[in-house]
Amino acid sequence: MRTALTIAGSDSGGGAGIQADLKTFTALGLHGTSATTAITAQNTRGISSVLALPPAIVVAQIEAVLDDFGADAIKIGMLANAEIASAVAETLRGLDRTPIVLDPVMVAKGGASLLDDTAVDVLRWQLMPQATVVTANVPEAEALTGEPVRSVTDARRAAAALVESGVRAVVIKGGHLAGDAVDVLFDGTTFTEFSGPRLNTRHTHGTGCTFAAAIAAHLALGASLVAAVGAAKAYVTHAIAHAPGLGHGHGPLGPGS
Repeated sequence: MRTALTIAGSDSGGGAGIQADLKTFTALGLHGTSATTAITAQNTRGISSVLALPPAIVVAQIEAVLDDFGADAIKIGMLANAEIASAVAETLRGLDRTPIVLDPVMVAKGGASLLDDTAVDVLRWQLMPQATVVTANVPEAEALTGEPVRSVTDARRAAAALVESGVRAVVIKGGHLAGDAVDVLFDGTTFTEFSGPRLNTRHTHGTGCTFAAAIAAHLALGASLVAAVGAAKAYVTHAIAHAPGLGHGHGPLGPGS
């Protein structure tokens, strides 16, 4: 059985973070391991409290997992602060043969900040160049490039700018754009667009986590990057369509396909 490691925050509501990642790994036939970076008190209506863990315990979790299980892929989500981001970057340095999917989590679905300002530079210049692929939504792409993203053309431009600055490959997710949900992948050579129907639902909590975890899972199983992104897109679309309707805010996704 292949294994995948998630380095992310804990979501007490079970919709995002390590809970969503582990559910995705299991659904796709992998054994999931985890390194928790922060504990959040949250539900479908928002986050009420966040406790970032000491960097040393985050590193200890990663090292314990890699020393025994190894990892056929690694997914990185919420890092909370610069100290944790820097420690994770240093710990993963040299794992060139392990696919790393980095979801640059900055803002929660309900609007709460999940990454302090000083951590953005660490994420940008230390972690992103190590990643096999970075998955950024529109607000994250705008924050990372300093340019507005209002269309698929803008998304292509943002993806190119990030790759030019040192990122190996990037997916700009189209969930915040109008029309069909179009994700743009750029690997430094080729643009590939993945289009899916826009589903009219508020139950979308954890879509970014699930998407990145699904990409990591498919990379762990040996898929190419293009195939992994396409399969992850289909998985998330199915999961949104089958959301169980829990909670009074942005509810969790259902099982993927």
